[in-house]
Amino acid sequence: MAINNKAATADAAVYNDKVVRQFAIMTVVWGVVGMLVGVIIAAQLTWPALNLGIEWLSYGRLRPLHTNAVIFAFGGSGLFAASYYVVQRTCHTRLFSDALAAFTFWGWQVVIVAAAITLPLGMTQGKEYAELEWPIDLLIALVWVAYAIVFFGTIGIRKVRHIYVANWFFGAFILAVAVLHIVNSAAVPVDLFKSYSAYAGVQDAMVQWWYGHNAVGFFLTAGFLGMMYYFIPKQAERPVYSYRLSIVHFWALIFTYMWAGPHHLHYTALPDWAQSVGMVFSLILLAPSWGGMINGIMTLSGAWHKLRDDPILRFLIVSLSFYGMSTFEGPMMSIKTVNALSHYTDWTIGHVHSGALGWVGLVTMGSMYYLIPRLFGQKKMYSVPAIELHFWISTIGIVLYIAAMWIAGVMQGLMWRSINPDGSLTYTFVESVKATFPFYVIRLVGGLLYLGGMLVMLWNVVMTARSGRVEPVRIPAVQSAHA
Repeated sequence: MAINNKAATADAAVYNDKVVRQFAIMTVVWGVVGMLVGVIIAAQLTWPALNLGIEWLSYGRLRPLHTNAVIFAFGGSGLFAASYYVVQRTCHTRLFSDALAAFTFWGWQVVIVAAAITLPLGMTQGKEYAELEWPIDLLIALVWVAYAIVFFGTIGIRKVRHIYVANWFFGAFILAVAVLHIVNSAAVPVDLFKSYSAYAGVQDAMVQWWYGHNAVGFFLTAGFLGMMYYFIPKQAERPVYSYRLSIVHFWALIFTYMWAGPHHLHYTALPDWAQSVGMVFSLILLAPSWGGMINGIMTLSGAWHKLRDDPILRFLIVSLSFYGMSTFEGPMMSIKTVNALSHYTDWTIGHVHSGALGWVGLVTMGSMYYLIPRLFGQKKMYSVPAIELHFWISTIGIVLYIAAMWIAGVMQGLMWRSINPDGSLTYTFVESVKATFPFYVIRLVGGLLYLGGMLVMLWNVVMTARSGRVEPVRIPAVQSAHA
């Protein structure tokens, strides 16, 4: 009994970095998988015969696999890793429950593998970002409740009075995603592999896009802002530019985002007043979004020279530039007259990927480059030049991708609405498809570059893990604002 107590005391004196290591490694692995599927479907859009006539390799099956792999497998694993690392360091305590933390890791991997099996087989609810069938949805809910218990339990047993701002963003992301997932996934099961939404018609559309846009707002924004508020100050070795602005940013963002979903349903059966509410709140969102971007970038005040020599810091800062660009473009596209041109075009695809590749991808990669050497007892990654190479090929890939989609999208919108004097359409739909072809080729090249960068990262991570060794990190006895 004394031996067990001694072991428990020793455990309590060190951080639980095992689960952080597991999630960090899987972030990189799933990143490669998700982006590979993205490249495959980009190639299929360019040359449709590449689906080879195999139904489970068709675009309609692989596209939801791509979005789920990149958002929930790559992004989700990154968020688990970062939040578990940050909450321990900023609260100066071990995770609330090692067993529940381990359950979140293995449960999340089971969810990802289940998605990788069911989606190519065509088992889907057909709801954007919520395609998975009801048994998997139940497992997601269980994992997420366990995640909330671990995270907020750790906050509850913290050794410092102050709750660092990154934890506010992580906490909001965890709570909001729980509510969004549970409400939107309400369904009536028919059998083990099929269910129907509990909602119907325009109500189903409204609940779906309340979920869909807030998956962007909380999963893909608030959670990654938690990363930004911890890893940029740490890598720059500078305090956050304005702590007051970070609090204003937090409250303004989480209040406003919840109401923006209807902008996905302009010119549909949704009541016009609801569409207008979505538009107005989307425009208001510009202020807190840019407040957060400015706060992150200005953290480098007095340390701008570090960008020349530090590729990790470059990942983090350039991600904020894409965040600022995407959060300007989104409100602009929510304006009804702009949306009349942009909706259903590849402009929307360009917008989504400027946020996904530029903001989410780069901030996750920068955060993992910070974390992984520390998790394996190293001072830096195995190859810093490889980080440099990754940064440049990824950035070039993003620019090629989003520029091609912006041009293609505006061109499509203009061609579709062009009318002859007699009222007939100037262009057939097939003509717009043919005109889009070269931009799809450029998009594919951009995607290949981005995937190439991810493969470089995977090699670097494997070599760092092999050359390092795992050492327990002791919780400091002297408390400070954050470690």
